[in-house]
Amino acid sequence: MLLLRIVGVLTVIVIGAGIVAYLFTGEKRFLHLAARTTKYALIFVLVVLALMFLERIIVL
Repeated sequence: MLLLRIVGVLTVIVIGAGIVAYLFTGEKRFLHLAARTTKYALIFVLVVLALMFLERIIVL
């Protein structure tokens, strides 16, 4: 769970920085960075939650 919190905080920082950088510069690459970060963070969270779910099923 600590790993999920660290990834969550870092993801929010990167997404926020990307959006702020886009607002200041107007370059689309910062929005793409934020979108890619969001996509990979969601994939990571889904994999971790799936593993936690499988662990619960195996223990039962």
